[in-house]
Amino acid sequence: MRKNTYLMIAAAIAAAMPAQSLAAEKTAIFAGGCFWCMEKDFEHVSGVAEVVSGYTGGMLQNPSYRNHAGHDEAVRITYDPAVVSYESLLHTFWRSVDPTDAGGQFCDRGLSYTTAIFTADAEEKALAEQSKAELEQSKRLGAPIVTPIRDAGAFTIAEGYHQDYYKKNPVRYGFYRRGCGRDARIEALWGPEAHAGVVEKNS
Repeated sequence: MRKNTYLMIAAAIAAAMPAQSLAAEKTAIFAGGCFWCMEKDFEHVSGVAEVVSGYTGGMLQNPSYRNHAGHDEAVRITYDPAVVSYESLLHTFWRSVDPTDAGGQFCDRGLSYTTAIFTADAEEKALAEQSKAELEQSKRLGAPIVTPIRDAGAFTIAEGYHQDYYKKNPVRYGFYRRGCGRDARIEALWGPEAHAGVVEKNS
């Protein structure tokens, strides 16, 4: 009897809780060139709880910064779907990269720095394909969209010194980002839409 009473009370409490608090966190994986920059941008999107830099998309068992041939530098984004949707993250992703560049991103060249969206299930894949198709049909960028949509696989977390690099080394990071021309290119490409969704968090 006590067990049944406890279950009834627990169910009543759960029913009274806001839907937002019951929503489970989800993840999204994007590659957009240097993962330092992607991490910094997405850590300033409302509803994002954590961004981790890593390597994905390749065949190596233990990729590292010194050896991640065939892997993309990518970020794994943990977010609250009650605050920010996957569609919104896709919107921000497109406007934080140059999806027309098949050879890398900005000053960083080669496969490791190319763009990609890694989807975890059929729903994410459909949403990613739809967003890409809409962008292509809009002819907004005046060039083909070359960013592939791939099935998510193993994600290897990058070395500790890469995590939150922009916080640990703000001067070096700022020099690198400006010198690489990332923001200048994104602003030239996207205009007022550049970095849509990226805001400074209150902290």
